[in-house]
Parts: sequence; structure tokens; C-alpha cells
Amino acid sequence: MPKVNLEEVREKVRAKQAAFKARLFVCASTGCIASGCKAVMEAVLSSLKNHDLEKDVEIVPTGCMGLCSHGPLIRVEVKGQEPVLYTEMDPMLSRLMVAEHLEPALKRPESFQGVPEFMNEHTLSLDTPFFTDQVKVVLENSGRIVPENIDDYIADGGYQALERVFTQMTPDEVIREITASGLRGRGGGGFPTGKKWELTAEVRGAEKFMICNGDEGDPGAYMDRSILEGNPHAVIEGMLIAGYAIGATAGWFYVRAEYPLAVERLDKAIKAARRYNLLGKDILGSGVGIDLDIRLGAGAFVCGEETALIASIEGKRGNPTPRPPYPSQKGLWGMPSCVNNVETLANVPTIIRRGGSWFASMGTATSKGTKVFALTGKVNHSGLIEVPMGISLRRIVESIGGGSSTNKQIKAVQTGGPSGGVIPKDHLDLPVCYEELKKLGSIMGSGGMIVMDEDDDMVDIAKFYLGFTVDESCGKCAPCRIGGKQLLGILEKITNGYGAEEDLEDLHRLSMAVKRASLCGLGQTAPNPVISTLQFFPGEYKAKLRAKASGEAVGEAETGK
Repeated sequence: MPKVNLEEVREKVRAKQAAFKARLFVCASTGCIASGCKAVMEAVLSSLKNHDLEKDVEIVPTGCMGLCSHGPLIRVEVKGQEPVLYTEMDPMLSRLMVAEHLEPALKRPESFQGVPEFMNEHTLSLDTPFFTDQVKVVLENSGRIVPENIDDYIADGGYQALERVFTQMTPDEVIREITASGLRGRGGGGFPTGKKWELTAEVRGAEKFMICNGDEGDPGAYMDRSILEGNPHAVIEGMLIAGYAIGATAGWFYVRAEYPLAVERLDKAIKAARRYNLLGKDILGSGVGIDLDIRLGAGAFVCGEETALIASIEGKRGNPTPRPPYPSQKGLWGMPSCVNNVETLANVPTIIRRGGSWFASMGTATSKGTKVFALTGKVNHSGLIEVPMGISLRRIVESIGGGSSTNKQIKAVQTGGPSGGVIPKDHLDLPVCYEELKKLGSIMGSGGMIVMDEDDDMVDIAKFYLGFTVDESCGKCAPCRIGGKQLLGILEKITNGYGAEEDLEDLHRLSMAVKRASLCGLGQTAPNPVISTLQFFPGEYKAKLRAKASGEAVGEAETGK
């Protein structure tokens, strides 16, 4: 297969884009599709035709633009004018936008006065902290390119890093660059990525495999899904670079089947990369061959753990296995395998292009670069964000998130999904990094972040998350299988009004036992919501005990309320 000339593709696409007088970026992520973006896009196309603007305006259906709570979103960029972001669009508003904004801006620019006043409530300034306080590395192209169009990705610098790696760098040089960047695994554990690659590369005389963990299952989390939907080629490029560094011959994307759009776009991206000789045999004429494929997960939360994930790919039940041996020594089909999550791999191309020292210049001493979060809960601007490590929780919640959406006091922020802890408002100035979150009994996790206000009951929150992990336990080890169920039983006893003072001691003691003795990360972190709420909100637990003493809660329990 002939080697593609990436520079020729870039020039061709950029010339095509320059020919348009305006570009409309329409969010076509899962969130905006659910909000009606397909009808919006149809209305825009129809209106452009009616106003004879088809040849002047390029429509760019993109991945997630981040501001999920205000979709459907349209970003309008007219040459020579400031870009405008339209929010909460519908077909009628879309037609008005074309008629009252685009048509005069393109055909009567000398008299154009800007966004029509009646549309102001549907615009959001791009100077708002939601955008200006972010630093985008992984999400740099999401919301800017057509995810399924490989030429769009190449035009924005895509596969430049791959070309450099395969033609100018040795595997050891690649590993050293990633190590210098300080990149740590974004799936939750935070293990140094360069070290993981090095350990796998050191194993000699065996076939090796790359695995991309896209089995994101935390309630309220959608970081990896959005990255795959918005920029699948970045993950493919990162995976190929990782495969080259460790000496892999093949790789698998493990993505949960509940993400059909991500799977569809990833599949199209893999086929396009193969057509361009960017994966498969003799990539870019380098003599190196790595091919990629997709495996669908059935939705088991425990399959986010790497040994359970490997078992699932092999067609077995997704149960974790004791480590060592680690997958880098004995993984998929007994061969050395490197497992990285979606966000980790999406960072790799930019690190290679801009250098490990550039990436390491962001963040803290031990947590480098940026982190993608799904900011949800009771904030005005919920959505997908990317921020430098070390930013405070307060800045995320109050500045980027726009503060409380309920006009009530923020009470706590839960990080790390069901395996994370609840951080009270008194600690909102905490810098977001692996070590500091751990000190407060929480974790970074894959990037879920849920904001709660004074109406949220912390005991109920702990019970909800523990109930999730109990349901998702594979049942292989007794501490998780039995201990988790016992913990949940105590919480149900307390919330139903039958709790006693000694139950609080039992909760803490049993939580620590489950944490220490469980086989895998699911059981080891499952008690975190209980431990953190006991530590920071003991009064809420005791209030339920006092309610029992007064007879109030018991009465409710007896009447079924």
C-alpha cells in the first residue's frame, strides 16, 4: 500500500476550509443528539439552502464541545468576526440564526450589527471562565473537527507524531519522552505510563499486545466515551505509538457496548487509518506492523480492572486475578500486554509533538499535565472539562462550573465515581491531584466529579454508591462479596431508623477490612464513600440515630414511608 503524504493532505484540507466564508460547528455528541441536534442540523442545512448560502458555509458536525447542560450547541465562525456560541438551540432558532445572523453577516457585512438582540439569551460568551479557565490537550480538537473524517484530523496535526516516531525515533527514545512528561494513567490508578511501557518492553522473546481500556462505567462519568466520539484518531495514534514503544504486533480497544456512537466512530476511524497505511502492515513504509480491532464489553463494572478486562477479551467471565504476574509479564493469552485507558493514550500524540518537558511544565510535582473531568450535579455549567492538575476544587466548581444551580450552598464534591470519596466544602481549596485527593479519602478515578448542595443526604449518598459496587462485584473474593453486602445492610439499617451507636463503629471497622483484604480495585475502593462520609459528616449519621430514639424514624419505617 502506498505511503500517504500527510503534508499534502493537510494542505488540501486547509485550502478547502479557507474557501468558505463561514464555518458552523454543530455539536453531534451523544448528549447533544439526545437534546435534538439532528433536527437542528437539518434546519440549518435547509435554511442555508433557502438563503443561497450553501457554498459559503461549511457545516462541521463535531464531538463534544463541553457545555453539555446547554445543548444543542452551534459555534459560528465568520471570517473577520468574533466567534459566537449559540446554546439550547432548536429548529426554529436555528433558522432564525441563519436568517438574522449568517445571511446579513455574509451578504451585507457593512451593515451587520452582530447577534440579534432576541438571540442573546441563547448565546454564551467564549470569554466565560467555563472556557478560559480550561487548558485543553486531550480535548483540543474535540468540537473542532469531524470525528469520522481522517483528513480533518491530519489537517490539525494528526498523525504527525506517529510519522516522527516511526521514522525518526527508537522505541527506547519514545519511552524516555513519555517518562519525562510525567504522564500517569488516567484510568484511576495513576501508575506512571512510561514505567508501564518500559516494563512491557523489557520482556523479550514473546509476542506483545496493546489494550485500550474504554470500559468506563462510573455513574455520571462520560470522559472516555466523549473522547472516542469526538477524536477517535488521537486515541488510535496514541495506541500505535505505545505499541511501537513496547514492541506490540496487535492491539484491542475494549469499549462497553452501551456506547454505540463511540464504537461506530472508532470503527470508521480504524478503517480509515488502515486505508491510509497508518495501521496494519509496514506502517508508513517503516517495516513495522501493528493492527487494531475492537472488542465490546457487556457492561460489567469490574471489567474496568485490567485483569478482568483481559479475561473478558479472551471470552471468559470477567473476574480479576491476583497480581503478580502483572499483565506486562503475562497478560492477554498469556503474552506480555500493556493496558492504558482512553485518556492516557489520547495524551500521547501531543506529548510527542510538543515534548515531554512541555507536558511536565503543567500540573504539580507529582501529577503532571491536565485531567479531563465530567463535571455534573448541582452546578450551572455541567459538562466535559479539561483542567491543569493542581487546580483547586473551588475554582472548578465556582468558576468553571458557574457555582450552584439551585441557589443553595454547595455542601460537598464527590470525585472518583462510586469508588471515590465525598469532599466537604471546607476542603474546596484542595488542589486536584492524585496525592491530595487520596489524603482526604477520595481518588482521582477516571474523572467523575459530582457537586452536591445542602439538600443532599450524605448517608443516602454513601448507601447509593455502595449499593452500586455491591451489585457490580464479581463475587470472586469474600471480602468484597460478603463484606460489601454487610456494609450495605448496616447502612440500610441506619437509614430505615433501626441504627445504634455501635453500628457506626462497625461501619468503620468493616470498611477498613474490606479495603485491605479485597482482591482488586473494586473491593479495595468500594468503602471510600462510607469512610469519607463517616469522617466528614458524622453528624448526619448520628442524627438518624437520634431520630430513632425520638421515635420519628421508627414510625416512618412502620408505616412504609
